[in-house]
Amino acid sequence: MPAQYVAPSKFGLFRIVRHGRRWRSLLGDCELARHDDVAAALAYLHTSCPRARLPVVLEHWRYLAEPPARLAQASINDEDWLLVG
Repeated sequence: MPAQYVAPSKFGLFRIVRHGRRWRSLLGDCELARHDDVAAALAYLHTSCPRARLPVVLEHWRYLAEPPARLAQASINDEDWLLVG
């Protein structure tokens, strides 16, 4: 999984994910749009989802370089993976 920025809201988890040379803006697992730079992705989310009250600057989003090791190894039969912190 590539690097990503995340911000929770009452509508779900918003994500800005780097994918190759482009950036994707997502709500949960649903891709909303693709952008040439991270600033464009942030601006798009603010204009398209103003009621979500997302952080205005990217520095206030949570940066994830990669998924937690436990999450990456979770399987369908592993029901307690959400409880692991």
